Amino acid sequence: MKISSKHVGATCKPLEVNVTARDCMNYAASIGDDNPLYLNDAADSGIVAPPMLAVALTWRISERFLEFWGHADFPYEALARQVHYSEHLRWERPIRPGDRLRIEGEVAAILPHRAGTHLIIAYTAYDAKDAAVFVEHIGGLLRGVACADDGRGTSHVEALPQVQEGAACWRRDLHISKLAPYVYDGCANVHFPIHTSPAFAKSVGLPGIIFQGTGTLALAVREITATEADNNPCRIGAVGARFTGMVKPDSNITVCLLAKEKIDGGHQCRFEVLNPNGKPAVSDGCVEIRDE
Repeated sequence: MKISSKHVGATCKPLEVNVTARDCMNYAASIGDDNPLYLNDAADSGIVAPPMLAVALTWRISERFLEFWGHADFPYEALARQVHYSEHLRWERPIRPGDRLRIEGEVAAILPHRAGTHLIIAYTAYDAKDAAVFVEHIGGLLRGVACADDGRGTSHVEALPQVQEGAACWRRDLHISKLAPYVYDGCANVHFPIHTSPAFAKSVGLPGIIFQGTGTLALAVREITATEADNNPCRIGAVGARFTGMVKPDSNITVCLLAKEKIDGGHQCRFEVLNPNGKPAVSDGCVEIRDE
C-alpha cells in the first residue's frame, strides 16, 4: 500500500463545538486532577479547561473521519495502519466553558519514514471572534504504508528538543490502575477499542488493552503544571512529545523532568515518561511555561 503527498493541503469540514463546564470537569476527572481551577465554578473567575482537553475536542473529528474528510479523496484505508506517533499543541489562551469553537483541519505533511509514512494533520480552533485558541499538530505513523514520493510538508514537523542522558531534575512514580483506560475513555470521551476491548486489542496483535497515549501525556502535563507552573494551567503555552512505547493498565509509570531552560517569556521543561521496564513510553517531551 502506498500514499501520495498530493494530499497535503487537503482540508476537512469544520467542526463547531460548544465547550461546557462538564467537558472541562470531566477531562480533569479523566486524569485524576483535582485542581480547583478546573472544578470550582463558585470562584469569581470561574473555571478553565485542562489544557489537554484540546485532544478530546479534535478527536470528535478523528473518530468520524469519513464524515469530515470523506470529500477530500483521502485514502481512508491507509488509516487502518495508523498509530499515534507525535503530538504538538500550542495554546494562545486557555479553553473556557462557554467557548464556541470552530475547528478546522488540514493535512500538513506526508513524509517518508523508515517504518512507513509520517502523516501530520494540523487542527486550529478559532473562537467566536475568529481568534485562534489552540493549534494541534497530530502525527500518525502509517505502518507499512510507503510514501509514493519524496513527501511534502517538512516545515510542519516540530523539532522536539532532545537532552543528553543524565540525572533527572525530579522523578515521580504514578500508578495506572486497571480502570484507568475506561475512566479516560468515558470522561474524556476519547474512544478507541484497543484501550477498552481485550478482544479487539488481541485481534490487532496487542497482548491486551493499553492506556491511552494522550492520557499518559496528560498525566505528565498535570505533574509538570503542579510542580513547575505553581499549578496554574493558564501558564502552559505549548506541549510536544513522541509516543514510543505502550503503557499497560495496572502498572507504574515514571514522569522524569530531565532539564529546564529559560526562553523568551518563560521556560521550557524537557521530560520523558518511562514504562515499568524503564523504557520511554513518551520521548522528547517538552512543556513551555509562560512567566506570570
